[in-house]
Amino acid sequence: MRHSRRLVGGAAAALLMLTSLIGATPGAASAAPVTSTLTAAVTAKLLGAAELSTSAARPETRVTVSRTSGRWAFGTAVALAPRQEDAHPTGSVFIARSEPTGWRVAFDGEATFAALAAESPLVSNQERGVLTATPTPLYAGGDFRTGMALPFGVGQTWTLTSGPHGWGGTEWPYSSVDLAGGDQVVRAARAGTAYTMCQGWIRVIHDRGYSTDYYHLWNSISVNGLGVGQGAVLGNTGTDVTCGGAAYGRHVHFGLRQNSAYVPIADHDIGKWVLANGSAAYQGGARHGSAWAGVGGGLYNYGALGFNQAVVDANGGGALTRRAGPGSGYGSLGSLGDGATVTVSCSANGTSHTGRYGTTALWDRLSDGSWVSDAYLWTGVNGPVNGWC
Repeated sequence: MRHSRRLVGGAAAALLMLTSLIGATPGAASAAPVTSTLTAAVTAKLLGAAELSTSAARPETRVTVSRTSGRWAFGTAVALAPRQEDAHPTGSVFIARSEPTGWRVAFDGEATFAALAAESPLVSNQERGVLTATPTPLYAGGDFRTGMALPFGVGQTWTLTSGPHGWGGTEWPYSSVDLAGGDQVVRAARAGTAYTMCQGWIRVIHDRGYSTDYYHLWNSISVNGLGVGQGAVLGNTGTDVTCGGAAYGRHVHFGLRQNSAYVPIADHDIGKWVLANGSAAYQGGARHGSAWAGVGGGLYNYGALGFNQAVVDANGGGALTRRAGPGSGYGSLGSLGDGATVTVSCSANGTSHTGRYGTTALWDRLSDGSWVSDAYLWTGVNGPVNGWC
């Protein structure tokens, strides 16, 4: 398929908060280099981040060192936001190593973070598999598949209370959406490693450079590197603004990140819905096949779309004909309904067709041996999803 603040931090040492590690952590018993210079180094890097570089005033920061051993430190760094609309806290998981020239600090998603995670005695074997991944090209090199479900129970329908908007509000990129309803239980969209950024805010780091943020949670779990499966409970929808921002009704503020920064959530598949921007922040909606849900509409959680799967988009409803070969001249073998999930075995070129996202000659062979035009499938990539036949 084709894809066309005003509080100024006090003394650096006063900003340091020590928290106990949840679960077993390698190397936690050694004497620790917890000093004001560590806090200052992490804070300086945090305030130098792109999303804070245009701030009118230096925000209050919160550095939490949760693990230490010898020359190593591990924790979270958060820049609090004003308690007002169009504001949300920003932050990162960090690894730091003391060197002769000072602290070397890296944030999650950076190449340096992966390198330090590979060496650090503070990183568990479970975490290492996720944290040491080399950052991928943006959107995994033109691949918009995420392998994510929506951040609530599969089979439930929640309300899209706000369409794509910035993590902080109206700023670009539109990385986030707001969701509410159902049983109010917020769940991990994909398996990964979870961290508490601050009260009411959980980050889960996934594969392929992606991570997801969940804010305004009530009764959120307290985690520091816990491995979670897809659908793991993270907390409940709420109105928590401990770290800033505003919330006027129970919901989860769900954001998408890749390679240490928020990225546009539009065009990504989550729960077999493809998010789409509107003409302004908080507008837009999501599409499943030809079905559209705008702000105020319901999103049914179909679960995660497999990396060799696709959703039928008949570009207006109706049925998609399955053929005996890669072209419209081959015999019909039946049809597929709009919105159906199919598994693709391989692809080949055939007759050209025009669907929602443009014209293509690509045809996909399905797991049952039949063929359909790629013009009428959402696969997340502009080309074969499972190799050539």
